[in-house]
Amino acid sequence: MKKLGLILIMAIASFSSYAQSSYKEDLEVVQSVYGKSKSELVKQYMNLSDAQATAFTKVYDNYETSRKTLGQTKFQLINDYAANYETLTDAKADELAKATLKNHIDYEKLYSKTYNQAKKAIGAINAAKFIQLEVYLQTIIRSEILEAIPFIGELDKNKVM
Repeated sequence: MKKLGLILIMAIASFSSYAQSSYKEDLEVVQSVYGKSKSELVKQYMNLSDAQATAFTKVYDNYETSRKTLGQTKFQLINDYAANYETLTDAKADELAKATLKNHIDYEKLYSKTYNQAKKAIGAINAAKFIQLEVYLQTIIRSEILEAIPFIGELDKNKVM
């Protein structure tokens, strides 16, 4: 995990400009930092036997399909926030907050569902190992996104009067 942590420090540096310029798929960040696809990174980290890898592939593919959908929703919410930042109303703030909270809950539900499926396929230790890696990656990405977008009203405080 320490080796992965060093690599992710590099990701933080490169992700900041990524988050500001084009909120594309998380996968592109992983590929640009690691020089390999996320599935290759997961495969290397998980270090499963051939039989386990075969059993895990379907679980992982289903997870990635759902995660990408949630990621698209997350980036749509960020873009909606950016588009409405200067004219944010109570109603729009409420809509964005509720949708963001739902997106976070949907990620947690996906982790739980995937853990249970992976546990059946590759055992609890390996399932926990995958969830630990995935939550770690998503937390780093979420942190960088949060650093790149202003708090409500933050830009107003920086205006020169």
